[in-house]
Amino acid sequence: MKIKKDAMIGMVVILVIGSLVLGIHIYRKYRFRDTLAIRIAELGPPGGGPPTTIEGLREAIALYEAKIEQHVKDAAQTGVYWKILATRLQDRGLHGEALDALERAIYYTPADPAPHYLRGVSAGIMAKASYGSPEIGGGDNRRIRYFELAEGAFLRAIELDDQYARPRYGLGILYVFELNRPEEAIPHLERYLELAKNEVDGMFILARAYYMTSRYDGAVDLYDRILKITKDPKKRADAEQNKAVISGLLYG
Repeated sequence: MKIKKDAMIGMVVILVIGSLVLGIHIYRKYRFRDTLAIRIAELGPPGGGPPTTIEGLREAIALYEAKIEQHVKDAAQTGVYWKILATRLQDRGLHGEALDALERAIYYTPADPAPHYLRGVSAGIMAKASYGSPEIGGGDNRRIRYFELAEGAFLRAIELDDQYARPRYGLGILYVFELNRPEEAIPHLERYLELAKNEVDGMFILARAYYMTSRYDGAVDLYDRILKITKDPKKRADAEQNKAVISGLLYG
């Protein structure tokens, strides 16, 4: 009798232990599911109940994917508005404010080359407007920072779109007229004229870069091209005068 009694007690103990193990497993399983649901719900609006079924989770995912897509579209449109605002400010000569607007445009659409180019334009103008004593944080220090910003913005625009002509024109002006680095201007201006054929202003700047680097033959050829293309009396007079000066250097 004692043996049977001990056996029954042992079976009861095993059943109790098994029930406890199964209970712990079920508790952990549903606790994990609840935790996952709560984490998903935290991504949604306050008061939203967590999905508890697979179908509910699928619906929640579809809903938030749509919201994310709409947010992406809204962000892109916001970048466009900031860019438009910047161009309006530039048209009014408010280049300091335009730089702030362009920073926002680039924040929303960093892969768009246009706001980088526009940033280079405004930064270059702000550099020319900066003067004073560098010892008190003005003048040369600001000029240097703005010129560096302009150069970096133009180069970034080109990096994003090699077919974008205007940043190369901007770099040509910057290197030839402001930074005295005509050698670096030449490849950008040559590429610019490949993209914007017969663009007379670009030819004038490239001719000047050739002159500054003693490439006189190249400068004369460009002035001849200008004279064939343009009907503008002022530009024709400038081309003829510059050609005469350089021809005098070539032939004495």
